[in-house]
Amino acid sequence: MATVVSVSRPAGLLSKISGSCSHTAAACVATAQQRKLHHAVVPKGKGGQSSSSGNRRYTVFGATGFLGRYVVNRLGRVGSQVVIPHRCDQYDLMYFRPMGDLGQIIFMEWDARNKDSIQRAIEHSNVVINLVGREWETRNYRFEDVFVTIPQQLARATKEAGITKFIHMSHLNADMRSPSKYLRNKAVGEQAVREEFPDAIIMKPSEMFGREDRFFNYYANMRWFGNAIPLLALGKKTVKQPVYVVDVAKAIVNAVRDPDANGKTYALVGPNRYVLHDLVEYIYAVAHRPFVPYPLPRPLYHLAAKIFAMNPFEPWTTPDKIDRFHTTDMKYPGLPGLEDLGIAASSVEQKAIEILRRHRRFRYLEAELDETKPAKTVNY
Repeated sequence: MATVVSVSRPAGLLSKISGSCSHTAAACVATAQQRKLHHAVVPKGKGGQSSSSGNRRYTVFGATGFLGRYVVNRLGRVGSQVVIPHRCDQYDLMYFRPMGDLGQIIFMEWDARNKDSIQRAIEHSNVVINLVGREWETRNYRFEDVFVTIPQQLARATKEAGITKFIHMSHLNADMRSPSKYLRNKAVGEQAVREEFPDAIIMKPSEMFGREDRFFNYYANMRWFGNAIPLLALGKKTVKQPVYVVDVAKAIVNAVRDPDANGKTYALVGPNRYVLHDLVEYIYAVAHRPFVPYPLPRPLYHLAAKIFAMNPFEPWTTPDKIDRFHTTDMKYPGLPGLEDLGIAASSVEQKAIEILRRHRRFRYLEAELDETKPAKTVNY
């Protein structure tokens, strides 16, 4: 005969059990609702490198260049996901991997002449940055291809994909009348991008200096060809206003965050202007090397540069580079600059030692920067 045992529970206990069940059910519903979002678009972490910003995903074309590594580093340290389209060997990309957490830096091979390749690179991004550039022409890529055709295709593809942020890198001295073919095509590229993407953000930096630059290091390395430094008109007819590469990278990141930046053109320059002769003299003073300039006529300088330009790999100089470096930096008082993006520009005197210390002899490696007289600045 079966015995039925009834167990009675206090009313308070029953209310607690029912309450806990209701809370669990609510939590399950909330969890189910949250799972509808992909994990990659959910911000998480404390905002550092090992976090995920969630709201922005970037595609940076030309990231393997001088400026690109600084831009990717600034994006990676705040947890942004960055797609890096490239045409180089995978071993040339290794230095990007520590810039972001696992899965945040994505490498993708692309063909600049293939529209489908461009679309694949930007299909999951909501910000596109074009840093594609080259200082010399090759048989496969002329300046027209690098500075006009490719930016135009990127701007068109970005517009068709419905992306609202497109940043294009131009040059401060971009001008149709420039003697430099590099600068003329930069000017044409600006117009082409503006026509395809009217809300594009265009950056116009002056010559950038930094650890891997081809400006300060270019002049410092001239000592290998003799202690005499050739300059057109001794460099006294050219005025330069170089900008620190980290400041330019910060400007790009801040422009992405600024909702009012769309459609604007920024002139990015350093705080001081220098006569080229005085600037190169300061470079050699910081490096503790003798500075012996001599004037060289433009035709002879071009003739020597053409010999270097025959290098099938990376030419040390070209006639076009000589014209570009001896072009006085323009002034754009009507355009916004670094200050409008919340950036205090770094001066040459503050950062030159980081670049030029390696050019010193051993006995001067630890010499103080205070021993070097600052370069004379000008206002014209």
